[in-house]
Amino acid sequence: MGSETYEDAIAGLKKLLSENSDLEETAAAKVKQLTAELTVATDKTSLDPIERIRTGFVHFRTEKYEKNPALYEELAQGQSPKFLVFACSDSRVCPSHVLNFQPGEAFVVRNIANMVPPYDLKKYSGMGAAIEYAVVHLKVENILVIGHSCCGGIKGLLSIPDDGTTQSDFIEEWVNICKVAKAKVQAAPECSSLDFTEQCSLLEKEAVNVSLGNLLTYPFVREAVVKNTLALKGGHYDFVKGSFELWNLDFNLSPSLSM
Repeated sequence: MGSETYEDAIAGLKKLLSENSDLEETAAAKVKQLTAELTVATDKTSLDPIERIRTGFVHFRTEKYEKNPALYEELAQGQSPKFLVFACSDSRVCPSHVLNFQPGEAFVVRNIANMVPPYDLKKYSGMGAAIEYAVVHLKVENILVIGHSCCGGIKGLLSIPDDGTTQSDFIEEWVNICKVAKAKVQAAPECSSLDFTEQCSLLEKEAVNVSLGNLLTYPFVREAVVKNTLALKGGHYDFVKGSFELWNLDFNLSPSLSM
């Protein structure tokens, strides 16, 4: 049926052109345009990055910026976010998308496996600068560290051999920030009965707890927590099940929140 319809369309086009030769140029342009559109539609791997960026910004400008000028006028005067959020660089777990943060609500730091290293003036100065700026200057009231399901960084951490052999320049050293969490998961009595995926699920949350503990090694974070002007929270987003768990520094889990 599809072949007949196609052949009928071609036959009809040929008949039209034979009776109206002045339409040949227009028809050629239409066929060229249709061919280009069909090529893009069938080639899922093709992507024009410049066009994707352009259309993305146009959508933002027309649907967000121009529809809420008061918000952007306010943001032009400065920012006062209530949250400092640590999230994974994974393209599937953008915190602004998952938690519906609006511009100005969250100061966001993203890295492999959403890890927070301990205080170190030289080794992790970039991370230290982000934390210091958010806590000391922006005076955020909450720090949220969000782990997530199917995390590649966590899989990498769990896969590091006991002899410490590395296969990359940076990745293993970075995820080893939470090697204490790995040791805790592997030492748990139930670990021997869990497969690799199940162990990763446990480690995704335990690594968040280690990052929360590491935050307290920053003097200005610890001081703000003691003064009760700053709260530390852990979270885990499961995009397979569509759920979100949230817990406080004491690690007491609250009921899962269905997304």
